[in-house]
Amino acid sequence: MHETGQADCTKVTPTGSHATHQDHAAVCAVMDSLIEAWDRNDADAYGKQFTKDATYTTFVGSHYEGRKDITDSHAALFDDFLECSKLADTYLDVRFLTPDTAVITGRGDDYTGDKPDELSKVQTYTLVRDADEQWRVAAFHNTQRKPVMERISFIFSPDTKPQAER
Repeated sequence: MHETGQADCTKVTPTGSHATHQDHAAVCAVMDSLIEAWDRNDADAYGKQFTKDATYTTFVGSHYEGRKDITDSHAALFDDFLECSKLADTYLDVRFLTPDTAVITGRGDDYTGDKPDELSKVQTYTLVRDADEQWRVAAFHNTQRKPVMERISFIFSPDTKPQAER
């Protein structure tokens, strides 16, 4: 059984000596805004949650640089094979590395129809407090999970299994 995370970002206890209740609520609000924008297929609102110089790496390896590139690619995706899709997310970890930097790790998936029970991707968001004091995503990385390969590697090398899943 793997760690599935919390459905509500605000329910995850933040770590790091720089974590404040206000900043925790603010970074979780960014995550909510990302999901809401995706669920509306609103590329402009989605892109506004990223810094001007953000990077975005997809699970297939596409790497986008800058808010405009992220926004334009999502506009094309929402007009094509991600049209009418929604996001499902859970949150594993919220860490404040500095007063102006947070890392959120979670599981996620896009879907149409019924929300998936099992989320197939592991996602890492690095958020920063931008020049206007708003929290935004500076970097996003998405990894496709390979559950069969995970199970095989854990059988042959049990010590590689993450502590949270033992």
